[in-house]
Amino acid sequence: MPTMSASRLSRAGFTRAATALAVGSMLFGVFAPTVAADDGLEITTQYPAVAVAPGSKVSFDLNVSSTRTGTVDLSLDGVPTGWTATLHGGGFVVDGVAVTASKDATARLDISVPGDASATTQTIRVNGSLGAAKDALPISIRVNAEAAGDIRLETTTPTLTGASDATFPFSLTLHNDTAQDVTVSATANVTDHADWDVKATIAGQEQAASTVVTAGSTTSINVTATPPQDATAGEYTVHVDVKAGDRTIPGDFGVVLTGSYSMTLTTPNEVLSTSGGAGAAKSMQFRLTNTGTAPLAGVTLTANPPTDWEVTFDTPTLDLAPGENKDVTAQIKPTSEAVTGDYAVTIDAKNDQADATQSIRFTVETSPLWTIVSIGVIALILAGLFYVFRTYGRR
Repeated sequence: MPTMSASRLSRAGFTRAATALAVGSMLFGVFAPTVAADDGLEITTQYPAVAVAPGSKVSFDLNVSSTRTGTVDLSLDGVPTGWTATLHGGGFVVDGVAVTASKDATARLDISVPGDASATTQTIRVNGSLGAAKDALPISIRVNAEAAGDIRLETTTPTLTGASDATFPFSLTLHNDTAQDVTVSATANVTDHADWDVKATIAGQEQAASTVVTAGSTTSINVTATPPQDATAGEYTVHVDVKAGDRTIPGDFGVVLTGSYSMTLTTPNEVLSTSGGAGAAKSMQFRLTNTGTAPLAGVTLTANPPTDWEVTFDTPTLDLAPGENKDVTAQIKPTSEAVTGDYAVTIDAKNDQADATQSIRFTVETSPLWTIVSIGVIALILAGLFYVFRTYGRR
């Protein structure tokens, strides 16, 4: 039988040992459980690297998964001086979350960047541990002033015009072009005029003082301004302050009051009746008063008397400043054929903005000549009767 050399035996033994080791490794890989580098614990977030502006706040939604059930302790490393970083969950500041093998846990990391933060990139780590299992999530925050975005206030009607008895509504749109959700509230007033009634409400939130506007979205703000009754014509500024997070967005909008238009027509002594004879002109004064807040130009006086009567005015057209009154004399002449009695005469005053009407009673009286003639006729009749009775009464 051939004899194998020692070297060949040594090489054959090594080969068999290597083969056995390789097979054993393969079997162990098949039957042994798979263990990740983090021992089955993993902390993740959808956006682990962001850019923010100095003075802003950024939030990260965290997901914590584990192949074992237990409480994962959470902590933070690398928070720069002056920055604030807090872990939240369920409305609380948390130091850990409960997980099971079949259900992940969630948390939120809020980071506030100071306003004087320099343009650098900072890395904050979220550490988690469950027994011997550990994991760390690095979050990169790049500070960049241009990353802030903007919050804008816009309207399609920056100036409204109308009478002082009108209400002026402004529909404003707030654009949140930042990366953060902001809580929004609004106030409004008329500059230097506290007697105006001004209201600012969030659209759809009339009973709420504020609302949350998510990043990249808009909301509507309704502002109404109502002037007082005695507001004079002119230009007014409606000032709006919208509080969005820690920012205040101002807006100025215009109201042009043309004033209110109204007037009254009466007599100086408030007596609305007069009298006169048929065919004879009678003077009567009327008083026009501008009760509005805007001037009245070209006010024309006209009359609507009975048929064939004549009414003329010494000032048929006039102008009235706000609060001003003027007296006008009218000559009212009944027709000569008018019989005794009461008649209605209507006086009108108007221009393009306002009008007023007043009716008076005109009593046509019997002429004194007719009274004398009547008395004379009666006297003649009585004298005739006396003569008849005296002459023929004795027979």
